[in-house]
Amino acid sequence: MPQTKAIVSIENVVASASVNQTVDLNQITKNFVDVEYHPDQFPGLVFRLKNPKTATLIFSSGKMVCTGAKSEEQARKAVEQVVKRLRERKIPIKHDAEVEIQNIVASASLGGKVHLE
Repeated sequence: MPQTKAIVSIENVVASASVNQTVDLNQITKNFVDVEYHPDQFPGLVFRLKNPKTATLIFSSGKMVCTGAKSEEQARKAVEQVVKRLRERKIPIKHDAEVEIQNIVASASLGGKVHLE
């Protein structure tokens, strides 16, 4: 097989975050019409951003999980943007979010066939 350089692309970055306080998810639902919150099915609220295209789960404990980012920087910016938007709509968030990258999913094109045996 001829030598080719692998083409690697990041598909998804998952980050966890916390604002170290409890959050009123019902208040967020009242202030944002486009969030998804069905507490009988799942305890978290889904806050979607268009840019960067991410979904951030927010729990009443103040913990968050952001998925869909294409880089670590994008994941951190998405969480910061969610916190900023919450504050703009008078949701009392006292602290900036502490963000930690949990997982990165990447795919690669190896430029040929791979003999698995």
